[in-house]
Amino acid sequence: MSRIFVVTGTDTGVGKTVFAAGLAAALCGFYWKPVQAGTEDGTDAATVAALGVAPERILPEAYRLATPCSPHRAAAIDGLTIDPARLALPEVSGALVVEGAGGVLVPLAGELLYADLFAHWRAPVILVARTALGTINHSLLSLEALRIRGVPVHGIAFVGDPEPESEATIAELGCVRRLGRLPRLDPLDAASLAPAFADAFPDFA
Repeated sequence: MSRIFVVTGTDTGVGKTVFAAGLAAALCGFYWKPVQAGTEDGTDAATVAALGVAPERILPEAYRLATPCSPHRAAAIDGLTIDPARLALPEVSGALVVEGAGGVLVPLAGELLYADLFAHWRAPVILVARTALGTINHSLLSLEALRIRGVPVHGIAFVGDPEPESEATIAELGCVRRLGRLPRLDPLDAASLAPAFADAFPDFA
């Protein structure tokens, strides 16, 4: 069986794509973004490729939508309805890293939320959270939404400057394993991400 991790975030812009790229590269695995909403400024798949994941290990999206907004709305703008049957986990030889969109309660179609899709997949989820102000509330709410649906949570990964008290509080109150913290990288590229990821998350090395 493939080793599968689903990467989701507490919000948009928390560093989820960077973490997913680092994880896929560290595992020598495949990367899949089921729904890409927004293409004008590039895609997450292109970002992941630039951050060190081999192009042949990046799977095509089930849906590539033009507008950068919630997938259900982006699909409607494109005159589409997202079919959950097209969002089955692909079978690959090796590890698979799947990246969601935005937060855990982002809608896909009708009443289907990403968290519902995660529950259907039954694959372990890694929640990516920023360390900035507000992260305790966002992280605990996200963890609660996942657990209510029976989604297996592998752990939480932080991105940003060190905030040990907030990180420890989330891990304790959220009853979740703290996997590590990836600092903001400047420059951010494949050469800087690989060693920083290995240092921050040695369990995946």
